[in-house]
Amino acid sequence: MGLPVKKGKKSYTYADYLAWPEEERWELIDGVAYDMSAAPNRRHQEIVMAISAEIYQFLKDKSCRVYAAPFDVRLAEEEDRRDNRIYNVVQPDISVFCRADSLDERGATAAPDMVIEVLSPRSSIIDQRVKLKLYERFGVREYWIVDPQNYTVHVYLLDRGEYDKPAVYGPGDTLGSVILKGLSLDVGAILGGP
Repeated sequence: MGLPVKKGKKSYTYADYLAWPEEERWELIDGVAYDMSAAPNRRHQEIVMAISAEIYQFLKDKSCRVYAAPFDVRLAEEEDRRDNRIYNVVQPDISVFCRADSLDERGATAAPDMVIEVLSPRSSIIDQRVKLKLYERFGVREYWIVDPQNYTVHVYLLDRGEYDKPAVYGPGDTLGSVILKGLSLDVGAILGGP
């Protein structure tokens, strides 16, 4: 399985992105447009829903908020946050924001505190390499990569601007969160067990 199809050879901005047809789903990473229009498979969606539901319930009486894709997260390199100056727009499978000033009516204007991506054959390389570097660069404090095929969850924590070596969890493990203290997930239950 390859990478999502790239759109053209020019550098795109969020202003360009807003002009594309609504039925198409794209992500911009450093101005490169990646086509994410193909719908994820059923198992991918079940895992996203299971994790989202657990986090949503956990956050009911707290200030942090959880969002599932499609949800635009705009990452600006500079203070100028005009649409034609933003070259990074992603739609993480799950994102958690603990600061209300990171959100607006169109989605998010800053990096989430926590991101969870569930691997699919089409997006695996992007999630494990390209987005890993992007999330690290923009200061996402906790990044989970859920690998349904290998029944694992890799948890990256930001330390002094760089991700540490990931902690790896599998069926039989209980997964917690540094950002969401007190959250406890049964890895086997969310992955469906091998």
